[in-house]
Amino acid sequence: MTPAEFGLLFLSLIAGVSGQFVLKAGALKLGKVSSSNVISHIVSMVTTPEVVAGLFLYGLGAIAYILLLTRVNLSIASPSIALSYVCTALIGYFVFKEAIPIERAVGLGLIVCGVILVVWQKP
Repeated sequence: MTPAEFGLLFLSLIAGVSGQFVLKAGALKLGKVSSSNVISHIVSMVTTPEVVAGLFLYGLGAIAYILLLTRVNLSIASPSIALSYVCTALIGYFVFKEAIPIERAVGLGLIVCGVILVVWQKP
């Protein structure tokens, strides 16, 4: 990948992960949904700034990803975006105090190794 392609990949990753972080913050603000409050939750989503910001960031990430797809093979771009799983798990751990069991940590490590193998180019 060229530096410009890495930049698009990085922008797509950061925007997507940031979108997930902000959406989680908005979801915590909304509280748990149940069958009795589903309609009010849907209405509240439209007026919750964190939810709107999270959707905007997702859109920005999608635009960057589409631009990336115009430059690199899907077989490289798609696995590279899997790094978002690692980033969101780390945000969950450090920001939202969510546990990462050893099995999940091993899986996240395998994702990183897989992405390295996919993007690795011999000189």
